[in-house]
Amino acid sequence: MADTSDEKEQLRKIRAGDVRTASRLIRNLEDGLPEAKSSIKRIFPHTGRAHVLGVTGSPGAGKSTLVDALISSFRKKEKTVGVLAVDPTSPFTGGAILGDRIRMQRHAEDPGVFVRSLATRGALGGLAKAVGDAVHVMDVMGKEIIMVETVGTGQQEVEIINHSHTVVVVLVPGMGDEIQAIKAGIMEIADIFVINKADRDGTAQLMSELTAMLNMVPEFPGG
Repeated sequence: MADTSDEKEQLRKIRAGDVRTASRLIRNLEDGLPEAKSSIKRIFPHTGRAHVLGVTGSPGAGKSTLVDALISSFRKKEKTVGVLAVDPTSPFTGGAILGDRIRMQRHAEDPGVFVRSLATRGALGGLAKAVGDAVHVMDVMGKEIIMVETVGTGQQEVEIINHSHTVVVVLVPGMGDEIQAIKAGIMEIADIFVINKADRDGTAQLMSELTAMLNMVPEFPGG
């Protein structure tokens, strides 16, 4: 089936980094519109260039603050950045509660940064159903680094591993993460552990328990 002129124009605009066209497609993906799915099939051959970084951890661990700092770091290296902040769904509107985008407001005027909130809408695993497709959209836009920040509501937030090349798990001393360190699930998916708010009491204990857990792993696939 040949693409229509509208479909070709949509692909051209997204590849040119047009935020409005990309945002409209991501919104249509969230809404589950059939034409959005066919759009993804068309743009998919142009994906595969971005590095996808998943950021997860318990609520209040400082994931958004870390992502905000990483945006600044990547921009200093002149990398283009896309951020998908998966927010809890408002029980009233069904939309995302835009807490993460407020924190990243200082990057709003930077054309090299595209931040988009997605509502979970009841999807399990801490990720909205549209995340995988939204990553593809940002990839086609030419974003070199795409960060996906999950809701982070507990141990089962492991679906992020299906969408990311690198998974960062953010831990905080004194929030029960010490117990998490000896549990399966979220702790097994991390490529990088970050101990945030390290000026708090219990940081050394969390560090030693984390090290002990990692030492119990016989080998790491891929090194």
